[in-house]
Amino acid sequence: MIGLVAVTDAGRAQAAQLAAGWPDARVYDGRAAETLPAAFAECSGIVAFMATGIVARVLGPLLKDKLTEPGVVCVDEGARYAVALVGGHEGGANALAARVAAALGCEAVITTASEAAQPLTRTPSAFLGIGAARDVSAAEVLALVDRALADEGLQPLDVAGVASVDAKSGESGLLEAAADRGWSITFFTAEELAAVDVPNPSEVVRKAVGTPSVAEAAALRAAGPGAVLSPKRKSAMATVAIARRGVRGRLAVVGLGPGARDLITPRALGELRGADVVVGLDQYVDQIRDVLLPGTRVVASGLGDEQARAQAAVDEARAGLTVALIGSGDAGVYAMASPALDVADETIDVVVVPGVTAALAASAAVGSALGHDHCAISLSDLHTPWHVIESRVRAAAEGDFVVSFYNPRSAKRDWQLPKSLGILRERRPGVTPVAIVTHASREAESVVLTTLDDIDVEDVGMSSLVLVGSTQSRYVAGRFVTPRGYTWAD
Repeated sequence: MIGLVAVTDAGRAQAAQLAAGWPDARVYDGRAAETLPAAFAECSGIVAFMATGIVARVLGPLLKDKLTEPGVVCVDEGARYAVALVGGHEGGANALAARVAAALGCEAVITTASEAAQPLTRTPSAFLGIGAARDVSAAEVLALVDRALADEGLQPLDVAGVASVDAKSGESGLLEAAADRGWSITFFTAEELAAVDVPNPSEVVRKAVGTPSVAEAAALRAAGPGAVLSPKRKSAMATVAIARRGVRGRLAVVGLGPGARDLITPRALGELRGADVVVGLDQYVDQIRDVLLPGTRVVASGLGDEQARAQAAVDEARAGLTVALIGSGDAGVYAMASPALDVADETIDVVVVPGVTAALAASAAVGSALGHDHCAISLSDLHTPWHVIESRVRAAAEGDFVVSFYNPRSAKRDWQLPKSLGILRERRPGVTPVAIVTHASREAESVVLTTLDDIDVEDVGMSSLVLVGSTQSRYVAGRFVTPRGYTWAD
């Protein structure tokens, strides 16, 4: 039985929410000094809707044996976190915290070393099918389950549920074992299980309960279509089989922003910390290694061949992993989203995480250059023919857009920027503001404010972004400003 202990109105509401969906739960309402010890003595697990300090002070004197004591989980007043306080492994608090988090939509906080080191996106995709003789003990069931999980490289947090035949729905050892770990248990009829194809049917089992398999059939039925079955294990009075639901891979294409750590979005950091694998250019990987959780695999490569990196990330996701494909700036602006989406198909989930792109960082560094309509044009002709780039520059000139020039100039490609500036000069005055922002938002950031007439292209490199104003842009108190509204003469 799981004890739900609440002392405030918010806690009571949360406890009622859990109790409505948990048949193995009992609500304790009253003073913490009285209800917590009562639940501690009567329950296999406790969810306390109160501060951890209160729970620690009340239960501290009662803690004697971690092998037999109930696991305790604390939920804060805002139902944002489910904290596994004591009994992480033996008491099942980690599994209980995960169960609470799933039910309330909050975050499970796990601090035991082996499980806390796992990526935050561990999927509870394993289903246990358990057959048991009459009067089997919970200790025997759990010992067999733990051996089976360990053999498959799984942990209790990976278990999504337990299943058996309905003839065992009153078997106390089985019920206690599931409750001890905070696992839900489902019972199927013998007819339902008999319809499941299993590798090891038994006539003895059929004669006893009406189906040739309990453990294997129950595990497969609970996991659903496409499940993969591991060999069943037996003890003197129990049998367990594990079926794993096919895990759908997930690819997050993540923009790291222009370089400054505080310009990486919280969403991007969450994806990095939740990834099984991080794929990216080596210099970008080096920027974020310290935020990755232990055990995260890194696939780093040098400059060039973005398509190969994208394909590698997609292949990892197709293997059922959670993958973060990283790039600078915004993932969708001259970055990795496009090559990744070109090769990703419907077999994986894909999310693109926006980031602060270089144009935004550069505009902020000089004032408000992008205050009105603007466009971005890459001057690199590695993937786009020059005649196409030139037509876009002419269109930007004709439309009077503020222009952000990406990849403006390199040692081998030094004529495209002067050519482009000349095209813009045909349509806007020589005093039009121009900003050269190099290493935007990084420690080595430098800014040159100039004009179309006075720009020195020698100040521009591949780490620079060049902002060219519209006919309405101007300098105000040393800042590059493009007004939000234009006033046109009749």
